[in-house]
Amino acid sequence: PIYALRMRPDRIILGECRGAEAVDMLQAMNTGHEGSLTTVHANDTKDALARLELMVGLSGMEVPTPILRGYIGSAIHLIVHVSRLAGGARKVTRISELVGRGKRGGYVVRDVFQFEQTGVVDGQAVGVFRSTGYVPRFAKRLAAAGHRLPEHLLTPQIGRAHV
Repeated sequence: PIYALRMRPDRIILGECRGAEAVDMLQAMNTGHEGSLTTVHANDTKDALARLELMVGLSGMEVPTPILRGYIGSAIHLIVHVSRLAGGARKVTRISELVGRGKRGGYVVRDVFQFEQTGVVDGQAVGVFRSTGYVPRFAKRLAAAGHRLPEHLLTPQIGRAHV
C-alpha cells in the first residue's frame, strides 16, 4: 500500500508496480495526485495497460472490465516505454498518450515519439528518435501551466542519430 497518501503529497512516485499496489496507485492518481508515476514491466505501451488490468485482477478486487478501463484511462495520460537494445543499453523507444477508449472498449493509444533502430554499430544499437506528428491532447494543459512544447518538437521529422 501507498502509506504516503496520509501525508497529502502533490506527487506520488512508486518505484515499481508489480501486484496489488496497482489498485492503490490508480486510486491515488484518480484523486488529485497529477504528475504521479510508476514503472510497469511490459513489452510495449499497450501491453503496460493490459498488465495494469491483470495486477488489479490479481489483487482480488472484482471490477467489470469497462469500469476498470475507464478508471485506468482517467488515471494515466502518458506512457514512456524503455527497451534494452543491442549492446545492453536501455533507451526510450516510445512515448505514447492514452487518449481514451475505442468503440469496442479497448484503449486508444497514440504514439507521440518513436525510436527506430536502424542497425548495430560496434555492438551498440543505433537509430533515430522522431516525432510521429501527433500533437498530444495534454499539450494544451502544459501550455496553460507555462510549459509550452516547441512546435518543431512535434513536427514529423527524419530524425537524428541516437546512439
